[in-house]
Amino acid sequence: MTKNLGLRTIAETDPELWELILAEEQRQARTMRLIPSENYASAAVLEATGSVLTNKYSEGYPGRRYYEGQQLIDQVEKLARNRAKALFGAEAANVQPYSGSPANLAVYFAFLDPGDTLMGMALPHGGHLTHGWNVSITGKYYNAVQYTVHPETHRLDFDAIRALAREHRPKIIVAGATAYPRIIDFAAFADIAREVEALFVADIAHISGLVAAGVHPSPVPHADVVTTTTHKTLRGPRGGMILMKKKHRKAINNAVFPGLQGGPHNHTTAALAVALAEAATDEFKVYAQQIVDNSKALAEALSERGFELVTGGSDNHLILVDLTSKNIPGKVAAQALDRAGIVCNYNTVPFDKRKPFDPSGIRLGTPSLTSRGMKQPEMVKLAQWMAEVVAKPEDEALTTRVANEVAELCKGFPAPGIPIR
Repeated sequence: MTKNLGLRTIAETDPELWELILAEEQRQARTMRLIPSENYASAAVLEATGSVLTNKYSEGYPGRRYYEGQQLIDQVEKLARNRAKALFGAEAANVQPYSGSPANLAVYFAFLDPGDTLMGMALPHGGHLTHGWNVSITGKYYNAVQYTVHPETHRLDFDAIRALAREHRPKIIVAGATAYPRIIDFAAFADIAREVEALFVADIAHISGLVAAGVHPSPVPHADVVTTTTHKTLRGPRGGMILMKKKHRKAINNAVFPGLQGGPHNHTTAALAVALAEAATDEFKVYAQQIVDNSKALAEALSERGFELVTGGSDNHLILVDLTSKNIPGKVAAQALDRAGIVCNYNTVPFDKRKPFDPSGIRLGTPSLTSRGMKQPEMVKLAQWMAEVVAKPEDEALTTRVANEVAELCKGFPAPGIPIR
């Protein structure tokens, strides 16, 4: 008797795809993953992501849906929403955004008209595409004004930011970054926003796990709205979330649905609820502190080996390395490191003289390594391997040796959520 198609496993239904999934499992298990926007979701988060909740369509909000059969879905969404509010100390939360970019766009849609002025951090200086960069809809649809870092310190220059805000009087000021290795002073941004009567939005996509654990200052007391992804340091599913003052709840909820989205991804909402519960534990607080400790240890070890670090170090999960003094482009270095089992991304550095697709820097992060249980001694080993590979990027014998040594080290630190086969 033929087995019902709906009861077959991936291996039975699509062996070609199954082989790719197995190969990706092995890649993630055998390599040191340093992309700061990546992490390992727990087995529980993965289980929720693959649950039957993906079968249900749920346009609307709890108690106000457009389809029947929502009795349990409403409970799932309320659970995630309440856990988000409790964890971050927020007055209200929306857990429906599909990711961080739609979350940001929803906030703009709620409060801006086409052509209104939006002020955010310039992408080449560490900001995100959705903070008004010119290739994004946020830079095309709105009048985007971009602040930069100080030309000498490469840190946020609040005198310059204030002057820019006074000049352009934006309706929204966004604080947050994807390649800024220092603590962000949200109170200073809030002060500037109040002065020019702008809405203050904090995008904590990269640091939400650090904020939840108390190892980075929270913007929630200072910002009108806080947006975030739910993966990265928070270690949840691929999704988005908006925290806000109660007075903004209706406008933002309407902007998310029906403004930008249809039905929420209920399996993702459930996985977020799991991640938020995990983030409320003492174990998570230890993990988040270790992320920062590892980042500082790796930054110090790299600096000792002659690497030039933007701002000279790190206060959070992220390190930005300028390879100009090493006479190697960031792309060449990133590709050589990848062959050696050390996965990072090439990245522009402030005031970069090279083009974005061939920049001077690489971007590193410690969340994934920390999720595996690695600590400072492993960061020192990593820095030594990086120094060897960057010095001789074309030496395939070297990259093969390092890749084997990396894989051997990784065996001692099993990756969360990945079965040992």
